[in-house]
Amino acid sequence: MKILVPVKRVVDYNVKVRVKSDGSGVDVANVKMSMNPFDEIALEEATRLKEAGKVTEIVAVTCGVTQAQETLRTGMAIGADRGILVETGAEIEPLGVAKVLKALADKEQPQLIILGKQAIDDDSNQTGQMLAALLGWPQATFASKVVLEDGKVTVTREVDGGLETVALTLPAIVTTDLRLNEPRYVTLPNIMKAKKKPLETIKPEDLGVDVTPRLKTLKVSEPAKRSAGIKVPDVATLVQKLRTEAKVI
Repeated sequence: MKILVPVKRVVDYNVKVRVKSDGSGVDVANVKMSMNPFDEIALEEATRLKEAGKVTEIVAVTCGVTQAQETLRTGMAIGADRGILVETGAEIEPLGVAKVLKALADKEQPQLIILGKQAIDDDSNQTGQMLAALLGWPQATFASKVVLEDGKVTVTREVDGGLETVALTLPAIVTTDLRLNEPRYVTLPNIMKAKKKPLETIKPEDLGVDVTPRLKTLKVSEPAKRSAGIKVPDVATLVQKLRTEAKVI
């Protein structure tokens, strides 16, 4: 059984991002980049399924610039058997990524695709759902538990009212949430082994996919700075200020 795990290269979550002076986007020059945390969780889950003997091959795939090979190498150090880089300098939108993944799924024929529910840079939460629509596969989003057996995958997912359990027939798509697992620490021996694993580089045109952006960013700005709070002597004063100044009651 083969699992396809899409991963994304994003600004490291520990980095405080800055907006470019011209407001055209976020400044990523000389900034630490790493794998999207939700995708790291997806890769960890795929690796655990392989260690349990239910998966034979894990293929990590990413779309982006040449430097995204580092993200794939990290993925292979976690547990992926090989990597595929769809190289492009364009800023690919979720629909473009979904089209690329659809073409790769047609080529690789995986039985399961596991990916993070969203990326921490754009927070779109769209790629998994769009991919499921393009492929016509069943999907389970926001997974907090995944059980693979008897040709189906049972997913416990987090919803507003609590937990929901759904059973999907394979092939299927699962998007992962934070509480699914805790990714392992990547050891130096595994990093060295990852350097010898195969990594294929292709172009979107090779897959017959047009990734031209359909949206245009007009302006990016930082949120307004929060003003300092004040102390009030009693509840009556608090209620008065909420009514007359804040006008929330």
